[in-house]
Amino acid sequence: MAITLKSGTSWADAWQRCLAVAPEAFRDDRVLNLWNGAWQADGRALPATSPVDGSPIAGPPRLDADVAHQAVRASLDQHRAWRHIPLPERRARVAATLDALTQHRELLALLLVWEIGKPWRLAQADVDRAIDGVRWYVDGIDDMLGDGERTPLAGPVSNIASWNYPMSVLVHAMLVQALAGNAVIAKTPTDGGVSCLTLACALAAREGIPVTLVSGSGGQLSEALVRAPEIGCVSFVGGRDTGAAVATDVADLGKRHILEQEGLNTWGIWNFTDWDKLTAALPKLFDYGKQRCTAYPRFVVQREAFDDFLAAYLPAVRTLRVGHPLAVEHPDDPYPALDFGPLINAAKAKELHDQVAEAIDRGAVPLHRATADPALFLPGQDTSAYVHPVTLLGPPPSSPLHHAEPFGPVDTIVLVDTEAELLAAMNASNGALVATLSTDDEATYERLAPQVRAFKVGHGKPRSRGDRDELFGGFGASWRGAFVGGELLVRAVTEGPSGERLPGNFPEYQLMP
Repeated sequence: MAITLKSGTSWADAWQRCLAVAPEAFRDDRVLNLWNGAWQADGRALPATSPVDGSPIAGPPRLDADVAHQAVRASLDQHRAWRHIPLPERRARVAATLDALTQHRELLALLLVWEIGKPWRLAQADVDRAIDGVRWYVDGIDDMLGDGERTPLAGPVSNIASWNYPMSVLVHAMLVQALAGNAVIAKTPTDGGVSCLTLACALAAREGIPVTLVSGSGGQLSEALVRAPEIGCVSFVGGRDTGAAVATDVADLGKRHILEQEGLNTWGIWNFTDWDKLTAALPKLFDYGKQRCTAYPRFVVQREAFDDFLAAYLPAVRTLRVGHPLAVEHPDDPYPALDFGPLINAAKAKELHDQVAEAIDRGAVPLHRATADPALFLPGQDTSAYVHPVTLLGPPPSSPLHHAEPFGPVDTIVLVDTEAELLAAMNASNGALVATLSTDDEATYERLAPQVRAFKVGHGKPRSRGDRDELFGGFGASWRGAFVGGELLVRAVTEGPSGERLPGNFPEYQLMP
């Protein structure tokens, strides 16, 4: 039987709900920018398509540099007023925003499905993690700020984040920054998430949160959002190339900064025999097609265990389900259970296909190449943004897959014979956010794990960004500036005692919590 779109989940359905819920922020077929405390019908709306099926959706209304500077100056005025709002009132307004986000969580999740291709389960999780995480800060903010010991920054916090976690990373950070007494600015990611962020910011603005949401190219807006003297802190999540440029700017200006950048997260296998445990862990590693900063695209495997590794690995990856996130057999069926849907766009999918083909041409060995299951897609739908799982043995050093995070469902395997080779291969990218070492011997783990250049190293289990009181940062080129997570996020966006050295990775020092 041909499958169909789940009832009530079309883009047109989602857009009509947005117009009804937040008419001040959505107009006809476009979203508005939010600055100077009002929704503005400015900027040039770019055309956009959904990665799910290539159909048109609302694009970002891009501002020019002059208007962006106006928005930043207006945010400073908001900041100077908001920083004097008593903490109990700030806490009440943020709590009210969370109640509104909870009321509209399904619409926010549906927008994430269409805009960035998340399966329903993961889209809901992104929304819920934002809400639950900020509630934890609402409950504990008094102790984190102390008795007037920590104060807001001199200017607003500017947020420039990637598209993959609009709610649980970007909105979460913005609301905690506001709770700590700062006005907040966010640039919408160019590749997706503008409608979800617009709805979330509309709900926050109604509660009096001093939020600014603008769209535009990085080249046009960076002077205002990064270098402007009004900015008190820059919070960036994205790739190393852009991050390095931002890092240079903030270092030159001596500006507070939090720069989370990508790294090649690795999973090492050494003197290991619990293969059932590994098989059970593998499918979850493909959540959202490995389009996240804590994905594991590289396995570093002891050569003499390679046959056992493959016997555990291949059956697991063959169970992965990839398809249209809203396609069901009957209109009223539950949402489909998928491991992931499309990549963020067709251009990224083509780039990854080309990298795989080039790597094989230069000597990589394809161990697994999945194909599409027609039963998981709508008849005749555009599938140009979909990439099915691929596993390569021995990516050549000339390939980007050898040294960089692919941001897609492509695993690479490197074989090693000695502990020195193991560590060298696990540290291939000059710093990472997470890593894992699977070894039967606890003493071996305790000896080798500190030599892996990752902020978090798991013993036989994956590590992640974490929630609530779990700290997060990176080593080497994967992170610059203050670490976050738990109370460190509040410390990163507030002023403490004179001479305070924040935990983080700075040019002049590195300080662990």
